Amino acid sequence: MATRFIVCDGAELARLWARIGASENEELTWVPREDESRARPTGFRSLQGGLTAEAIQKLGAKDGDDFALVSEEAPFVRAAVSAVHEAAPHAPILVMSDKVQTEDLPDHPCLRGAGLRTLIRDDVDKEFQHLANLRRVVELRTLLQSREKLGILLQPDPDPDGIAVGYGLRALLGRKAPTAPLVSFGEVQRPENRAMIQALGIDVRTITPDELDEFDGLALVDVQPTVFGESPPARVLSVDVVIDHHPERTGYDAVMKDIRTGYGATATILTEYMQAVGMEVRPKLATALLYGIKSDTQLLGRDTSSADMQAFAYLHSVYSPALLRRIERPALPEDGLRALGRALGSTKVEEGVHLLVLGRVREDVIPQVADLGLQAEGAEWSVAAGVVGSDLVFSVRNVGYVRAAGEVVRAIVEGLGVGGGHRSMAKGIVPLKNFRKVHKRADRATIRKALLAAFVRAIQSDEERATLSKKR
Repeated sequence: MATRFIVCDGAELARLWARIGASENEELTWVPREDESRARPTGFRSLQGGLTAEAIQKLGAKDGDDFALVSEEAPFVRAAVSAVHEAAPHAPILVMSDKVQTEDLPDHPCLRGAGLRTLIRDDVDKEFQHLANLRRVVELRTLLQSREKLGILLQPDPDPDGIAVGYGLRALLGRKAPTAPLVSFGEVQRPENRAMIQALGIDVRTITPDELDEFDGLALVDVQPTVFGESPPARVLSVDVVIDHHPERTGYDAVMKDIRTGYGATATILTEYMQAVGMEVRPKLATALLYGIKSDTQLLGRDTSSADMQAFAYLHSVYSPALLRRIERPALPEDGLRALGRALGSTKVEEGVHLLVLGRVREDVIPQVADLGLQAEGAEWSVAAGVVGSDLVFSVRNVGYVRAAGEVVRAIVEGLGVGGGHRSMAKGIVPLKNFRKVHKRADRATIRKALLAAFVRAIQSDEERATLSKKR
């Protein structure tokens, strides 16, 4: 755990800090004033040698440690910042004062100002979280500032979270599309995602792996290199930056990684970056990030952390409701509506599974129908299946407190096709020739019977394992 070095200007402020309540990872130090006694405040040690770089160096700060300077005097703050920077050049600094204004603070690559008496203990911890994010932004900007053309790589068929984060990262770096394009190995397909990039004026360029050679920098957002198949392009196995919230994978190198598996959306990480540097978030960008969080957490109802909620609340104060409505209400094509009508004509919920077989449809219709299907009474699982080209494609949604959708889909397609996803949403693709080898036919009735049996079997087998585990 990183150590926080708290340096207080005089005994009065040291005693005030002690009343706030010190955290166990804090080293408390005070610098005695000339007009006060040398009586040591409880829990503090005196800074031996005065406010100098040599004295700060003796505190033994390591890489990753932080400093907080507590003072109401601008000269003290300037001297302390200089001493800390000389002794520990890479240490971030938090200046806590009710009187020293932002314009009074000296130049420093990783410095943040905050109030003092107005803060309670939780506020102090929050400021240190901002400081940790500021450190990451400084590292990020330092690493990428020399790159002439940075590729911001998203997953194939990018989702709102990835699109928003790519858009936000470009803004954070002060770049434009020509020097930091958003790229993907697969085009944006879902109607609401296409509506998002159209409404926001974002261009996501579809490229081949060979085209990565035009970039001298590469940042992956909301995705990790080994997601790109069993043999991913060599260029993505050694990248500059990876920012993601999915389970951490191995098998690649990145100069900088920020992977927070406890977060419900990568957009939350970018929002925290922007808050840490005090960046103005305009309505268009706020809407993109808010929609990224909303879609990945199903409106804060799935895999949601307190960080997601705080980021959502912050973005909600500056987003554009009109712009969000344009994104969230994509048009369902007429043939999709007809397919949905046919499927609903014979639909029913069996064993908690609502299965809708659509026949031959456009691929982007399938996930939209899966979203609708979960609204059926008694449905814990919604499965929408359709024939796209020579494949059987199905999208899965669940209520979030049952077995992970990605695990169920992987179990169902094993040996037949490919699939996977998140806890409450997933996708599977089975070539029709493979389906026919097993089930002889691929008409709607056969697809419905086979998929329903496979889902019930996969879900129940998990429940049986859980029961056996409890008995043991």
